Amino acid sequence: GRQVAVLAKRRKMADKVLPQRIRDLVPESQAYMDLLAFERKLDQTIARKRMEIQEAIKKPIMQKRKLRIYISNTYTPSKPEGEEAEKVSSWELRVEGKLLEEPGKQKRKFSSFFKSLVIELDKELYGPDNHLVEWHRMPTTQETDGFQVKRPGDVNVKCTLLLMLDHQPPQYKLDPRLARLLGVHTQTRASIMQALWLYIKNNKLQDSHEKEYINCNRYFRQIFGCPRMRFSEIPMKLAGLLQHPDPIIINHIISVDPTDQKKTACYDIDVEVDDPLKGQMNSFLSSTTNQQEIAALEMKIHETIEYINQLKTERDFMLSFSNNPQEFIQDWLKSQCRDLKNYSVRLYFQVFLGLCSKKAYGELLHHSFLYTCSYVQCKYMEN
Repeated sequence: GRQVAVLAKRRKMADKVLPQRIRDLVPESQAYMDLLAFERKLDQTIARKRMEIQEAIKKPIMQKRKLRIYISNTYTPSKPEGEEAEKVSSWELRVEGKLLEEPGKQKRKFSSFFKSLVIELDKELYGPDNHLVEWHRMPTTQETDGFQVKRPGDVNVKCTLLLMLDHQPPQYKLDPRLARLLGVHTQTRASIMQALWLYIKNNKLQDSHEKEYINCNRYFRQIFGCPRMRFSEIPMKLAGLLQHPDPIIINHIISVDPTDQKKTACYDIDVEVDDPLKGQMNSFLSSTTNQQEIAALEMKIHETIEYINQLKTERDFMLSFSNNPQEFIQDWLKSQCRDLKNYSVRLYFQVFLGLCSKKAYGELLHHSFLYTCSYVQCKYMEN
């Protein structure tokens, strides 16, 4: 199927080429041939770029952005009995956030950036069983623009927020010894494997005879605990050296002072988001609008080339006639006579085999009289 497509493409390109006899007749047509050569180069470049884009979108394309976290709280004091209000003093903590300079109309929900959120309240005030507020991402989690925590209390409360980012693809914290050796602290598994291979290659640890083995240097022996290992053993040994990334830790004081109610603490953290370029790449690959327009123009070019070839044939016909009309007509009639003879013989055999009626054969012989008269000097009917 692929060979047929290649042949069809070559034939399609050949149909657009002007014959040499026309180029010799019209020197200005060289400009068209130059455009055709440029189009061929452009098609090759676009095809190569499409392949590069297809390979690129298979990998995650991310860019770093700033996520601003807003932490605020409100305080509701208790009211005397009989009034319609809270009988016990309470506070409410709000944790919200948004991307700075977020492009596009669709805003990403704040919770979508995190795998988990843990708020540790003062254990002395709320006891060992009620001082933790936890949120963990589940398959059925509904994204939200923020988190709220409400508790009774009328004094300032120290709290610690532990935010675990939801990296896609997942990232891991490397063992400190291996991290210092490779210069990588927290990265994806693929990036860690790449850094490990570069270290092996640069330090020539691959066995020169048995290529599937690595000869550990003193650092590798301390980390992996063996003098020699196979390449296939690296993922298993590396798994024990990978840990979950460190959470983002924010210390905050929940204030019940009325003068602090309008104050909001802001923190900026780095997050990775999908590069908008990836969406443009997908749109480019899936777009068919330009393809339809190009196909229509290709068809118009083919029709124009066919028309030019037809005009060249007609010109040659008329030019031959104008140079020597008598000889041209005699040659033309002889040619028609030969064609008629060949056709009548073929038709005769079709009558013989029952594939054609005798009436059609008789009509052909009747009309052929015009081409077999004595002035044509054709001996076709003498036999």
